[in-house]
Amino acid sequence: MSDYPELLEIAKNLPKEPGIYRYFDKDDEIIYVGKAKDLRKRVSSYFLASTQHNQKTKRLISQIKRLEYTVVATEYDALLLENNFIKKHKPKYNILLKDDKTYPYITISKERFPKIGINRKIDRNQFLYFGPFSNGMIRKNLFDILEKTFHFRTCNLNLSKQNIQEGKYKVCMEYHIGNCKAPCVGYQDEKNYLSEVEAAKNLLKGSFFSTKTQLKNEMLELAQNLQFEKAELVKHKIISLENFESKSVVVNPNLGSIEVYTMEREDEQAFVNFLFLNNGVITASSNHHIKNIGVDTDEDVLAFFIFDHRQENESTCKQIITNIECQLPDESLQISIPKIGDKKKLIDLSLKNTFQFKLEKMASQSGKDPVLRVLETMMKDLRMKELPKHIECFDNSNIQGTNPVASMVCFKMGKPSKKDYRHFKIKTVEGPNDFDSMREIVTRRYKRISEENGEFPQLVVIDGGKGQLSVAIDALKEIGLLNKFAIVGIAKRLEEIYFPGDKEPLLINKKSESLKIIQKLRNEAHRFAITFHRDQRSKYFIQSALSEIEGIGPKTEELLLKRYKSIDKLKAAPFDEIVSLVGMQKAELIKKGLE
Repeated sequence: MSDYPELLEIAKNLPKEPGIYRYFDKDDEIIYVGKAKDLRKRVSSYFLASTQHNQKTKRLISQIKRLEYTVVATEYDALLLENNFIKKHKPKYNILLKDDKTYPYITISKERFPKIGINRKIDRNQFLYFGPFSNGMIRKNLFDILEKTFHFRTCNLNLSKQNIQEGKYKVCMEYHIGNCKAPCVGYQDEKNYLSEVEAAKNLLKGSFFSTKTQLKNEMLELAQNLQFEKAELVKHKIISLENFESKSVVVNPNLGSIEVYTMEREDEQAFVNFLFLNNGVITASSNHHIKNIGVDTDEDVLAFFIFDHRQENESTCKQIITNIECQLPDESLQISIPKIGDKKKLIDLSLKNTFQFKLEKMASQSGKDPVLRVLETMMKDLRMKELPKHIECFDNSNIQGTNPVASMVCFKMGKPSKKDYRHFKIKTVEGPNDFDSMREIVTRRYKRISEENGEFPQLVVIDGGKGQLSVAIDALKEIGLLNKFAIVGIAKRLEEIYFPGDKEPLLINKKSESLKIIQKLRNEAHRFAITFHRDQRSKYFIQSALSEIEGIGPKTEELLLKRYKSIDKLKAAPFDEIVSLVGMQKAELIKKGLE
């Protein structure tokens, strides 16, 4: 049963073709524009009674008084038309793709004897654009390299053939100091000048190799002509270029050209980071703030952004990697979500930028420091009375039931404080018993802090569900510290947060910053415990093997353990090396005992 039978009836009569649809309100203003592979199916979905709609979608539907649609030939045409309508009409329920800040581009003018410059405004009739550059230092360094390497003119003279032939101009100071080759008086012809322009374009596209090759050839030619001073100047240009390249983020030169897009959503706004990789070098990076996305899915928002960004920058790159599955109606594009390897590292790098940009933007909106804002959110989500400026997290490790150990990691002001990390060898528990191990380490940790008048955390996180949390609470009761700080448990299966005394867990939004910090704590504690466990297990195995060899005492065991760490490394060690450590007699006993 539909709450909007008239609109549903209209929707059911729409064609099953790709196209766009427009919703109008009572004032006959366009309030939403959407695209669809199948107009009938997509538009009908709005007016069927459904609990799947969020509050913003319900609000949109309640304001629709009429609709229009346009059928197009392909899904790509629908996306293009949707993009154009949104830019023209700016409907209030559509996403707003433009950030408040316009990032600068490095430009090459479209004129005879082009000039380079930096521009924020887009005018593709007058300029070629490279970028945008959100990192001012990268842009400055690259622009300096261009100025030092190539000889672009800086004047605004009209260098037509006629003006040059008639000798209307004279050389300026830029020529005398070596920054310009004076095309204004015919000292540099157009063909030679344009060859430098092409080299500069290659450099801006990330092709350092071709530019370096061109400069090296120029240097050799000057040296062969005994023009050593000029050759030395070219050599310095090559060195500057190599220094810049070495500071660029190099991933893998075999990856080719890749566009990277990652997005994080926060209610009705999203944050996108874009990276462009050319021949293994990240040559462009920018952040974008998208607003008003309550009606659209994450997939639609990212797809729309990618389409708009590629169209605006006239991108021809065919390989795209993202952190969210999305589709674009261009079969020549390869869009994937990498799980391993160098491409996954690129996604991780981009996500770091996205998360930081999100923190900064949301902090600027609230007028608060980003770290404090996250901690305040965490305090609210976890029902705490004070900011969790100091958090500690515990984890056990006893792989295959051997050498039980535990770890405690510490975050201060939302970041790891590695000097405060602690390892624990389980002393009072026989065999693999996670509950009793947790009881022991919590008792030892906070009893010691209490005795030494140390600093207690505001929050303790236990890696585990109800059971692990219960024994930790019992341990704190026994030493009289139960209400000294907040304590929660995190279960791995559904990332549930358990509180003392609560029967049901708290399910924090998967995209919540609070949950992300708790997950980082848990993962870091697990990593720290596993590393320690492996070290202890290797130590145990080598000691066990050596203790069975008659004639090998504790001091020799300790010496070999310190050097080789594991029994496998000891077995693989050269015999002469072992002799040099413990002597011939003991070396022979060890060799025979380990065979």
